[in-house]
Amino acid sequence: MQEELIYDIALSRIDGIGSVMFRQLINTFGSAEEVFKASSPKLMKIPNLGKVTISNLKINLDAFAEAKEIVTKSSRLDIRIVNFIDLEYPERLKNIYEAPPILYFKGRGSLKYGKTIAIVGTREASDYGKKITDEIVSQLIANNVQIISGLAYGIDIAAHKSALKNGISTVAVLANSLDSVYPASHKKHAKDIEEHGLLISENPIGTKIVPSFFIARNRIIAGLSDVVIVSESAKKGGSMVTAEFANNYNRDVFAIPGGLNQKYSEGPNYLISINKAQIFTTVSSFLDWMNWTIGEEPKNGQIKVALDLNKFTLDESTVLSLLMKNKEMLIDDLSWQSQIHLNKLASILLNLEFEDLIKQSPGKKFALQ
Repeated sequence: MQEELIYDIALSRIDGIGSVMFRQLINTFGSAEEVFKASSPKLMKIPNLGKVTISNLKINLDAFAEAKEIVTKSSRLDIRIVNFIDLEYPERLKNIYEAPPILYFKGRGSLKYGKTIAIVGTREASDYGKKITDEIVSQLIANNVQIISGLAYGIDIAAHKSALKNGISTVAVLANSLDSVYPASHKKHAKDIEEHGLLISENPIGTKIVPSFFIARNRIIAGLSDVVIVSESAKKGGSMVTAEFANNYNRDVFAIPGGLNQKYSEGPNYLISINKAQIFTTVSSFLDWMNWTIGEEPKNGQIKVALDLNKFTLDESTVLSLLMKNKEMLIDDLSWQSQIHLNKLASILLNLEFEDLIKQSPGKKFALQ
């Protein structure tokens, strides 16, 4: 198992291989080890895999040495390494096109929660923003939720602190690697989260943080969540990016409205005005919208009808199974996850629509009837 993990990490460290290409290579060759063993002519057949990247694959001694060091040092620091085929890899994230192939976990918590809420906002949060964030989290105690955020100043840390105070599981997704805490002033809170939740990063120990990591981190926050709540934000900022990811991933988005002259109410007000977020008014109305009953664990993508998949073709069964797990999916996501070409998939979807098994909504989104 450790040898397989070393191959996975080594592959992820090759220049030119991002999360999408990593998964494409694994789907084609079966494992990272087989990717490294593949001949150059076979690798050349992979779309968008250039000659320079193939050359990097063939000169991989540094990548393997680095991977072995990452595994050894992570073990010493009690950091768990999970690849996307591991049972511990979060299901919500697995279904996202650009999901990170490898995640690093630290803490005693679990991601096995039926209800997950991301609360994000500006680093320069007002007293009102921090107060309303605390009030929202405090009113969710009875709902067995998990609060997800990014450990940043402002709204993020307010959400984490409120969750810890109220005994609610919380997950911090970090842009930096787990051998450090950023910002450093949140080390105590990170330690508390380790005790009662999880710290997560896609970056292995020893990685130097760069600005682009924060945007990449936001896709993980959105992907791990059933719903994203934007508390305070300027019209442009990381929280708005998280909301955009959430919309792209068919997650629910809520925004807390604010005064017209308040800089950090511009973002939430804008999201509401362009119908990219529901207006957040009260916790009870939010729970009604989410159809979350107190004490009830929702099924992840509720199955609306009982289907005998044996009655369908293999491709039809694959599509229906995916729609059973997800309340709504874009046709591109269906194609990626089913590995069915778009042209063929369109025909399958049309047939299932004729049989009144699925329905289509604007933007080529599909769901079970």
